[in-house]
Amino acid sequence: MHRPDVVATINARAGGGHAQALAAHITGQFARHGLHASVHLAQRGEDMLAVARQAVADQVPVVVVGGGDGSINAVASALLAAPHCCSALGVLPLGTLNHFAKDLNIPLELDEAIANIASGRRLRVDSGEVNGQAFINNSSLGLYPDIVREREKQQARLGRGKWLAFTWAALGALRRYPFLRVRLYIDGQPHWRRTPFVFIGNNRYLMRGLDIGKRSTLTEGQLSLYVCHHTGRWGLLRLALHALFGRLEQAHDFDVLSATEIHIETHRKRMRVATDGEVLIMQTPLHYRIRPASLEVIVPHEAASAPGHDSADKLWGDH
Repeated sequence: MHRPDVVATINARAGGGHAQALAAHITGQFARHGLHASVHLAQRGEDMLAVARQAVADQVPVVVVGGGDGSINAVASALLAAPHCCSALGVLPLGTLNHFAKDLNIPLELDEAIANIASGRRLRVDSGEVNGQAFINNSSLGLYPDIVREREKQQARLGRGKWLAFTWAALGALRRYPFLRVRLYIDGQPHWRRTPFVFIGNNRYLMRGLDIGKRSTLTEGQLSLYVCHHTGRWGLLRLALHALFGRLEQAHDFDVLSATEIHIETHRKRMRVATDGEVLIMQTPLHYRIRPASLEVIVPHEAASAPGHDSADKLWGDH
């Protein structure tokens, strides 16, 4: 059987109740660009991972993910975990916030995003990692993972919508007023902090004017660290909202550092860690590191890149 040019795994919930029609449309759009696409609808993250891993094993030229940042992270992790992976990541931004796509100037309109995958170029970008778990946007400790976990419980147990559940979860966090006592080793130098919120970004997040929460590049080979200063309860709520929307507040609320490795110790043996919006329980200590030029992504030709990270390979080669 002829190997497809593209294998796409699509979050079925992104179809708004019309997932089959969405899959057929995506297949047809790739065909318009002369590409044979095998499109799979995924009900769960595990399904997306399975499709992506098989596509990488089959050496499919491009593995496409359709969904939000959590879905993109899941599929990217499959590419990152494969030794000598030759598949590039294509992104169809079907989520609410789409931070990764925006930071790489990938079109947000579906048909334009498909056209970008068909005609764009390959760019090697960095990824982050914490205790072996990859992330493409950011990771956080403290307030945000606590709220996400409580929001999911509210949705599952009480059937509340996402935003109502978030509100109740945030109010619960305000009542608990949680703080972390952490020792941070940044490139080997120790720093003690008592804080409600630690944020680690894959590359530097801009914090000026309308660019708050954006990244100008994903190819600098640096983690960005933001440690929140002591703040009151309403300050915690404001931080939670900004974390949810990927919008950091101005620098005076944070200690801000850059590093290639960050080691975090706490008295807790296990703690909740958010990576691209997904919450995991991890053993401490936590070891963060940057993985320079580890992920190949298809981006528009005008997207900026750092010297030495841009692949000059043809998009499809001689497959």
